[in-house]
Amino acid sequence: MPRLRLRVTPAAEAHIRAGHPWVYESSVRDQNRPGEAGELAVIYDRRDRFLAIGLYDPASPLRVRVLHAGLPATLDPAWWAHRLDTPLQRRAPLFAPDTDGYRLINGESDGWPGLVLDRYADTLVVKLYTAAWFPHLALVLELLTARFPGFRVVARLSRNIQDAAAGIGLHDGQTLLGRAPDGPVVFRESGLAFEADVVQGQKTGFFLDQRENRRRVEGFSAGRRVLNAFSFTGGFSLYAARGGAREVVSLDISAHALDGARRNFALNPRLTTPHETVQADVFDWLRETRREFDLIVLDPPSLARRESEREGAIRAYGKLATDGLARLSRGGVLVSASCSAHVSADEFFGAVRTAVRRTGRAAKELRTSRHAPDHHAAFPEAEYLKAIFLQVD
Repeated sequence: MPRLRLRVTPAAEAHIRAGHPWVYESSVRDQNRPGEAGELAVIYDRRDRFLAIGLYDPASPLRVRVLHAGLPATLDPAWWAHRLDTPLQRRAPLFAPDTDGYRLINGESDGWPGLVLDRYADTLVVKLYTAAWFPHLALVLELLTARFPGFRVVARLSRNIQDAAAGIGLHDGQTLLGRAPDGPVVFRESGLAFEADVVQGQKTGFFLDQRENRRRVEGFSAGRRVLNAFSFTGGFSLYAARGGAREVVSLDISAHALDGARRNFALNPRLTTPHETVQADVFDWLRETRREFDLIVLDPPSLARRESEREGAIRAYGKLATDGLARLSRGGVLVSASCSAHVSADEFFGAVRTAVRRTGRAAKELRTSRHAPDHHAAFPEAEYLKAIFLQVD
């Protein structure tokens, strides 16, 4: 069978040359034959010169996820080994021995489009966002086994590919290498112990992307009453407790998440700060409570999962900040975060700053933050995380 060959629109050519990793279905001008998921598709420019090679996915609007662009290359075992070793070497200097939970491969931004690899102690979690990786799973596992001998490997699958996965005997949460976990995996982050539900938990089991912001919250917590809203399993809460908070409240609508927060505190018996869990809708609770806090963390799940929800999300972020500010003491610190990719950093920061301005309270902007170094974003669509830290009189 001849190699799958594609030609794309001039605009797509320009995007590929600029380093963009996606080719949309609408950008494909012609191809020499139908392709199967996971085939290596070679893209040629209008002068019939090699432009790029990538993973073909006939079931996705992202028709090709670019693996390599520029000069022609042979994607042999040595090429794949180098492609894996590059992000691993990039992470090597980032973490001390007291941290064994972090991202090893951040998808497209590390040259692995549609694939994420996270580490939790001696467990690796591979999350796939395209069925195009299915034919290459054996190769991925071989590469990981050579670099992480004895580690367990668990597969997580985005919902849109789970039916296709079932056709090859693969399911979400399946252990691919090693013994299946008999419960949450315990890992360490900055010396604190946490559980990660690598089989059924959100993302790959924990929100590793907020690690740097958790460390920053620790530095602001001494002597403060801390509210961690949308707390999930208490990541910010544990850091606040270690930072010397007077008390910490974890607020979340999920009883399961709050149970996880209590277990995480139990894993860290040296944390003696009083910790209270409150199960409630955050928006309702903030509106109704009369309690006051000296540090409030607002870290909701994505409020805009599609572009059509963007305007409503911006308003919701503003309202959330307004309600949080009403419960913030004088001199208190507000930490507001967003993981909505469809809301830009400028839009999000603008919504929070406007909320502060409308209260009439003076505020000092302590800092803004974006992606952690192990979650770096190499192209615009990969950008999603942002946070703003404000001290309010």
